[in-house]
Amino acid sequence: MSTSAIRQPSVREDPTRPVRVASVPSSHVYIRHLSPVGSDAPAVVRLADPDPDDARRSAVSRWWPPAMLEPSWVQDHADEFDVFHLQFGFDARTPGELRALLAALREEGKPFVYTVHDLRNPHHELRSEHDAQLDVLIPGADALITLTPGAAAEIDRRWQRTAEVLPHPHVVDPATMARVAADREAERANASAAARPFRIGVHVKSLRASMHPLPVIEVLARAVRELPDTVLQVDGHSDVLEPDGRRFDPELSGFLRAAETRGDLELHVHDFFTDDELWEYLASLDVSVLPYRFGTHSGWLEACRDLGTAVIAPDCGFYAEQQPVFGYHNDEDSLSADSLVDAVHRARRTPLAPPVTIEHRLQQRAAIADAHQRLYRSLLT
Repeated sequence: MSTSAIRQPSVREDPTRPVRVASVPSSHVYIRHLSPVGSDAPAVVRLADPDPDDARRSAVSRWWPPAMLEPSWVQDHADEFDVFHLQFGFDARTPGELRALLAALREEGKPFVYTVHDLRNPHHELRSEHDAQLDVLIPGADALITLTPGAAAEIDRRWQRTAEVLPHPHVVDPATMARVAADREAERANASAAARPFRIGVHVKSLRASMHPLPVIEVLARAVRELPDTVLQVDGHSDVLEPDGRRFDPELSGFLRAAETRGDLELHVHDFFTDDELWEYLASLDVSVLPYRFGTHSGWLEACRDLGTAVIAPDCGFYAEQQPVFGYHNDEDSLSADSLVDAVHRARRTPLAPPVTIEHRLQQRAAIADAHQRLYRSLLT
């Protein structure tokens, strides 16, 4: 039973009212871009993320661990939302805790929607824990969404459930997309731009479990030696590449620093980028290489597409179904050096991928928003 002081009419009682969604999370860029731009009367209103330390307060940008995943939160706030939609943030939840969440939602009569972003958790070395979580969430959902037909086919094969396929919306804000597109167009028109080397980037971040970048970088370094006017730039976070870092990787750091000394690559060690710094970094590259050995979908890939940066992506997961990529073979069992070198040469022959237009991205965003609100209302009516 909800403890809210004033009960608001439900969507079932007032179909003209916006659908109120308890979104886990709400402040993540993917979820923010599920709403159309400039709507004065939104058809969907997503509750703000509760402060993890005090569920009565909005967390704004700090949302993890999500307070909404507690059955007690569902019971205490049931009068404040119509639909519960899970996106991310359940990594630390046991299957039993997720079953308790679903039981609380059923008890309160709240539909449960789950967007399957990851069929393999990129942060888990082994897949068993995430599989056990999916075995609760996917069969227990009233409706499923995923981002690509390949992911939907795997969901159907493994759980005999149908997921609606809705593409990933844009990641980069339209103003930045416009500025970068204008800069790229000016560069194409500038004859002196031909003197700029072709720049291939690999970002090892903080070494997720899904990454084993050293073999990929070794192949790239050899490939770049054979190409004129081509630079390999490797970025990584200080926690992995500095000796006093919490997750220092001496083998990777040692190789990169030796390769930098030989002139095989440029090494950039820094802390986490802000969004603006990340967009500037991606826009400075001609191609970004994803060194993943397992995974499902990628927001990084979508950001590159927004900025006109080409992507070399592995054939594990469903990256090639999200956006056009130069593909190579890489998974937990093997890396095909030949396919990666071939991808580099193909990307080199096509220096810049034309960015997706802002108009297309905003139209796509509006269509995705409309599909979500139609799905929510179908569950309520």
